[in-house]
Amino acid sequence: MIGKLKNKFRSGTYSLKIETSQIALAGKWMIYYILIGLIAGLGSILFHYLCEIGTHLFMDQLAGYRPPAPVGEAPLFPPSNTPFNRWLLLFIPGLGGIISGWLVYTFAPEAEGHGTDAAIDAYHNKGGFIRARIPFIKTIASAITITSGGSGGREGPIAQIGAGFGSFLATRLKLSNRERRLMLAAGIGAGVGSVFRAPMAGALFAAEVLYREPEFESEVIIPCGISSVVAYCLFCISCGWGSLFESPDFVFQNPLELGPYTILAFILTGTGLLYVKSFYGVQHVFRKMKIPNHIKPAIGGLLTGVIGFFLPQTLSFGYGFAQLALNNRLSTIFLLYLAFGKIFTTSFSIGSGGSGGVFGPSVVIGGALGGATGRIFHSLIPEIVKEPGAFVVVGMAGFFASVSNAPISTIIFVCEMTNSYHLLLPSLLVCSLTYLLSQKWTIYVKQVRNRIDSNAHRGDFFVDVLAHYRVKHLMSQLRKVKLIQEDMPFKLFREFFQSTEQHYFPVVNKENRLTGIFSINDIRGIIFDQGIGDLVLMKDVANANIIFTTPSEDLNEALKKFTVGNLHRLPVVKDEDHTILLGMLDRREVIQYYNQRVEELKTNRTDANPEKDEDVSLLKNIRVKQAMNRNVDSIYEEV
Repeated sequence: MIGKLKNKFRSGTYSLKIETSQIALAGKWMIYYILIGLIAGLGSILFHYLCEIGTHLFMDQLAGYRPPAPVGEAPLFPPSNTPFNRWLLLFIPGLGGIISGWLVYTFAPEAEGHGTDAAIDAYHNKGGFIRARIPFIKTIASAITITSGGSGGREGPIAQIGAGFGSFLATRLKLSNRERRLMLAAGIGAGVGSVFRAPMAGALFAAEVLYREPEFESEVIIPCGISSVVAYCLFCISCGWGSLFESPDFVFQNPLELGPYTILAFILTGTGLLYVKSFYGVQHVFRKMKIPNHIKPAIGGLLTGVIGFFLPQTLSFGYGFAQLALNNRLSTIFLLYLAFGKIFTTSFSIGSGGSGGVFGPSVVIGGALGGATGRIFHSLIPEIVKEPGAFVVVGMAGFFASVSNAPISTIIFVCEMTNSYHLLLPSLLVCSLTYLLSQKWTIYVKQVRNRIDSNAHRGDFFVDVLAHYRVKHLMSQLRKVKLIQEDMPFKLFREFFQSTEQHYFPVVNKENRLTGIFSINDIRGIIFDQGIGDLVLMKDVANANIIFTTPSEDLNEALKKFTVGNLHRLPVVKDEDHTILLGMLDRREVIQYYNQRVEELKTNRTDANPEKDEDVSLLKNIRVKQAMNRNVDSIYEEV
């Protein structure tokens, strides 16, 4: 009794130690994620104030241009008395391009463009590593680009700020690549969730934007959620609580309204294609230019200024116009000018090498297109489409879903940004349609199709796929070999060896039961030794410690045996009797089988079935000489 009590006490103590260790580990990672959230939140605050200062200096005091602001962002400075000057709007974006171009291409060329792509690429291909200087350069360059009139958004620079610190912290702590990737993703979610006042969407966005297919990186959702909540709270303490936009209380109550929403989905898809082609078309042209990279953002800024001269509302952020569209205070023609003008100013500003995000412009473009579509349908069928502003909300979500391949997080983004959750149903319909229609293009070219194509998960699926299948699924691929009797003299085997192409030789007794095996390498040193012809029997050469597999064993275990024994072929024996040889399994067949299964996963083949595969593979990889005779022959001493 005392012994049992002692054992229970020891077992309980051991369990308590494990639980304590797990709590300590969870606490350590909680501290890491909170720290990332704090830094990302501070970065969001810093970037917000830099943008406020830059907008006041460049747009207000120099050009006298004072675009409206969304309800959730009150201006930091009172407006100046500078009169509006279109001519200055023509040149100020070029000035900003010169400064930002010099900063980026002198200190951190990776900071060009919209930033989120660089973070995605670091996750998939660089072990989550981002140079420590990039967040600082990206912050300053993006603030200059956008506040001087360049059309861009906040998510790119903020994503790199958070991701850069997460990567830096993991590197300093000497964590693994996997852990660094988790902290990088937590930084993305925290930065984006805080600056747009959408913490849930920020966490989901960081997990969803990595892939082109509707797939989430599940292991990053919890880290992103913790960091995003911390960053959001810190940002709102400094910059004010509430959503970015103030939306009327739109309600979806008429199923007939889904018809106009469906048409909106097609409009958003076509315009999304124009946006992506325009953006990367401009980027391609600028990269082909034989001029210093420092000058290219200035040229892009000048072209932006040309559009801004005629359409100043397409410059800088443009969130205030989206707010006016929500309140149905803009005309249809104005909304169309805003949408298409914003496409080209964003392409010139960021595609030329300037710095800024693409989510912010997408919100404005989608909202403007939705507002224009809603106003048109309201004039045609006012009894069905009663609130054109509702189409602005749905348009924001649908447009970005069409260019980002991130429909779920986009829906949550727009709901949190507008504080409107009554339009989830039409938003789900439109985002689903735009995603399905837009799978061939994306604004984030560093996205990979799915986890199989990600270098971050290289090797993960090897074990998963092979462990799902068993050796019996490759029975049709087994090689039939000549069996060697264990009492055969070595002289007779030498004569047989001259006429065979076998590399592995199973040795059996008189009952044809497997007793050993040897390879051509085992006898290479004695094969031509004439002095041992009658003295050595084949049982003396064979290795009795046979490495074998059975039909019920999974292919992953079989491959381990190939690797441990440095073998090219493995004997397959019966499950119930390990002395009965069924054939030899070639290592290349296992690898090829794995490649076929992975290819099916990539192409989403739905008819993948181990039993069907066995039948289909019957005629594959069979040489003519094997098909001529599939019977097992024994070589006896009397031959």
